[in-house]
Amino acid sequence: MKIRTGAGLAAMLFVIACARGEDAHPIENAATVEETAAEDAIDDVDPTGNVSASSLPTDAWVGKWIGVEGLVLDIQPAGERGHYMLSVTLLDGTKSYEGTADGDMIRFTRNGRPESIRAATGDQTGLKWLAGKKNCLMIQQGEGFCREDADAAPAGGPAPQPGAEPAARP
Repeated sequence: MKIRTGAGLAAMLFVIACARGEDAHPIENAATVEETAAEDAIDDVDPTGNVSASSLPTDAWVGKWIGVEGLVLDIQPAGERGHYMLSVTLLDGTKSYEGTADGDMIRFTRNGRPESIRAATGDQTGLKWLAGKKNCLMIQQGEGFCREDADAAPAGGPAPQPGAEPAARP
Protein backbone atom coordinates (compact mmCIF):
# COMPACT_ATOMS: atom_id res chain seq x y z
CA MET A 1 0.00 0.00 0.00
CA LYS A 2 2.73 2.35 0.87
CA ILE A 3 4.33 1.86 -2.54
CA ARG A 4 1.13 2.73 -4.38
CA THR A 5 0.58 5.82 -2.28
CA GLY A 6 4.17 6.90 -2.83
CA ALA A 7 3.92 6.38 -6.60
CA GLY A 8 0.61 8.22 -6.72
CA LEU A 9 2.04 11.06 -4.66
CA ALA A 10 5.08 11.28 -6.93
CA ALA A 11 2.87 11.37 -10.03
CA MET A 12 0.67 14.06 -8.52
CA LEU A 13 3.70 16.17 -7.56
CA PHE A 14 5.05 15.76 -11.08
CA VAL A 15 1.78 16.99 -12.61
CA ILE A 16 1.62 19.91 -10.21
CA ALA A 17 5.23 20.87 -10.87
CA CYS A 18 4.71 20.80 -14.63
CA ALA A 19 1.47 22.78 -14.63
CA ARG A 20 1.97 25.26 -11.78
CA GLY A 21 1.78 28.97 -12.21
CA GLU A 22 0.27 31.12 -14.91
CA ASP A 23 3.07 30.40 -17.38
CA ALA A 24 1.68 26.95 -18.11
CA HIS A 25 -0.61 27.42 -21.10
CA PRO A 26 -1.63 24.74 -23.55
CA ILE A 27 -0.07 25.16 -26.98
CA GLU A 28 -2.96 26.38 -29.06
CA ASN A 29 -1.48 25.67 -32.48
CA ALA A 30 0.11 22.28 -31.77
CA ALA A 31 -2.66 20.35 -33.53
CA THR A 32 -2.74 22.93 -36.30
CA VAL A 33 1.00 22.56 -37.01
CA GLU A 34 0.70 18.78 -37.22
CA GLU A 35 -2.39 18.96 -39.43
CA THR A 36 -0.76 21.56 -41.70
CA ALA A 37 2.38 19.44 -42.07
CA ALA A 38 0.27 16.41 -43.01
CA GLU A 39 -1.75 18.47 -45.52
CA ASP A 40 1.44 19.91 -47.05
CA ALA A 41 2.92 16.44 -47.41
CA ILE A 42 -0.23 15.27 -49.19
CA ASP A 43 -0.31 18.36 -51.42
CA ASP A 44 3.31 17.77 -52.47
CA VAL A 45 2.43 14.42 -54.05
CA ASP A 46 1.19 14.64 -57.62
CA PRO A 47 -0.63 11.38 -58.41
CA THR A 48 -0.42 12.02 -62.15
CA GLY A 49 3.28 12.86 -61.91
CA ASN A 50 4.20 9.25 -61.25
CA VAL A 51 2.29 8.07 -64.30
CA SER A 52 3.74 10.67 -66.65
CA ALA A 53 7.26 10.08 -65.31
CA SER A 54 7.33 6.68 -66.97
CA SER A 55 5.23 7.48 -70.01
CA LEU A 56 7.90 8.78 -72.40
CA PRO A 57 7.94 6.58 -75.51
CA THR A 58 11.74 6.66 -75.44
CA ASP A 59 11.84 5.05 -71.98
CA ALA A 60 10.87 1.74 -73.62
CA TRP A 61 14.12 1.91 -75.61
CA VAL A 62 16.40 1.52 -72.58
CA GLY A 63 18.77 -1.41 -73.03
CA LYS A 64 20.89 -2.95 -75.79
CA TRP A 65 19.99 -2.90 -79.46
CA ILE A 66 22.00 -5.04 -81.86
CA GLY A 67 23.06 -4.03 -85.36
CA VAL A 68 24.97 -5.95 -88.01
CA GLU A 69 28.62 -7.04 -87.73
CA GLY A 70 28.84 -6.44 -83.97
CA LEU A 71 27.33 -2.94 -83.96
CA VAL A 72 25.52 -2.09 -80.71
CA LEU A 73 23.41 0.79 -79.41
CA ASP A 74 23.05 0.86 -75.61
CA ILE A 75 20.60 3.35 -74.11
CA GLN A 76 20.61 3.93 -70.34
CA PRO A 77 18.72 6.47 -68.20
CA ALA A 78 20.89 9.35 -66.98
CA GLY A 79 19.64 11.42 -64.09
CA GLU A 80 16.61 13.47 -64.98
CA ARG A 81 13.53 12.16 -66.73
CA GLY A 82 14.04 12.08 -70.50
CA HIS A 83 17.86 12.14 -70.30
CA TYR A 84 19.89 9.18 -71.53
CA MET A 85 23.49 8.01 -71.81
CA LEU A 86 24.03 6.55 -75.27
CA SER A 87 26.85 4.13 -76.09
CA VAL A 88 27.22 3.56 -79.80
CA THR A 89 29.57 0.79 -80.90
CA LEU A 90 30.47 1.03 -84.58
CA LEU A 91 33.34 -0.46 -86.57
CA ASP A 92 35.67 2.31 -85.35
CA GLY A 93 34.95 1.68 -81.64
CA THR A 94 32.54 2.72 -78.91
CA LYS A 95 31.66 6.33 -78.18
CA SER A 96 29.30 7.76 -75.55
CA TYR A 97 26.88 10.65 -75.92
CA GLU A 98 24.30 12.39 -73.79
CA GLY A 99 20.82 12.27 -75.30
CA THR A 100 17.52 13.97 -74.54
CA ALA A 101 14.01 12.79 -75.32
CA ASP A 102 12.18 14.93 -77.85
CA GLY A 103 8.76 13.46 -78.50
CA ASP A 104 9.26 10.07 -80.14
CA MET A 105 13.01 10.42 -80.65
CA ILE A 106 16.21 10.93 -78.69
CA ARG A 107 18.36 13.86 -79.83
CA PHE A 108 22.13 14.03 -79.30
CA THR A 109 25.22 15.64 -80.82
CA ARG A 110 27.90 13.51 -82.51
CA ASN A 111 31.05 15.01 -84.02
CA GLY A 112 29.52 18.47 -83.73
CA ARG A 113 26.42 17.47 -85.73
CA PRO A 114 22.88 17.05 -84.38
CA GLU A 115 21.67 13.45 -84.63
CA SER A 116 18.57 11.59 -83.50
CA ILE A 117 17.53 8.06 -82.67
CA ARG A 118 14.05 7.13 -83.85
CA ALA A 119 11.87 4.05 -84.16
CA ALA A 120 12.11 2.21 -87.46
CA THR A 121 11.57 -1.12 -89.14
CA GLY A 122 14.48 -3.22 -90.33
CA ASP A 123 13.55 -2.31 -93.91
CA GLN A 124 13.77 1.41 -93.13
CA THR A 125 17.33 1.08 -91.83
CA GLY A 126 18.50 0.17 -95.33
CA LEU A 127 20.39 -2.86 -94.00
CA LYS A 128 19.46 -6.10 -95.73
CA TRP A 129 20.43 -8.11 -92.64
CA LEU A 130 17.71 -6.32 -90.66
CA ALA A 131 15.04 -6.62 -93.38
CA GLY A 132 11.72 -7.89 -92.09
CA LYS A 133 12.40 -6.95 -88.47
CA LYS A 134 9.85 -4.71 -86.80
CA ASN A 135 11.39 -3.70 -83.43
CA CYS A 136 14.26 -1.43 -84.51
CA LEU A 137 15.85 1.95 -83.94
CA MET A 138 17.93 3.92 -86.39
CA ILE A 139 20.21 6.92 -86.23
CA GLN A 140 20.56 7.37 -89.98
CA GLN A 141 20.21 5.27 -93.11
CA GLY A 142 22.58 2.29 -92.79
CA GLU A 143 22.89 2.68 -89.02
CA GLY A 144 20.15 0.55 -87.49
CA PHE A 145 19.75 -1.65 -84.44
CA CYS A 146 17.01 -4.17 -83.60
CA ARG A 147 15.75 -6.33 -80.78
CA GLU A 148 14.52 -9.86 -81.18
CA ASP A 149 12.39 -9.73 -78.03
CA ALA A 150 9.25 -8.25 -79.63
CA ASP A 151 7.56 -8.29 -82.99
CA ALA A 152 5.91 -4.93 -82.46
CA ALA A 153 7.56 -1.66 -83.37
CA PRO A 154 8.96 0.36 -80.45
CA ALA A 155 6.83 3.09 -78.88
CA GLY A 156 6.50 6.00 -81.26
CA GLY A 157 6.04 3.72 -84.27
CA PRO A 158 8.42 3.35 -87.17
CA ALA A 159 9.70 6.44 -88.92
CA PRO A 160 7.97 7.15 -92.23
CA GLN A 161 9.97 6.18 -95.28
CA PRO A 162 10.70 9.11 -97.57
CA GLY A 163 8.67 8.90 -100.78
CA ALA A 164 6.83 5.75 -99.67
CA GLU A 165 3.13 5.41 -100.22
CA PRO A 166 1.03 3.87 -97.44
CA ALA A 167 0.37 0.21 -98.11
CA ALA A 168 -3.16 -0.63 -99.18
CA ARG A 169 -4.91 -3.06 -96.88
CA PRO A 170 -6.83 -5.98 -98.37
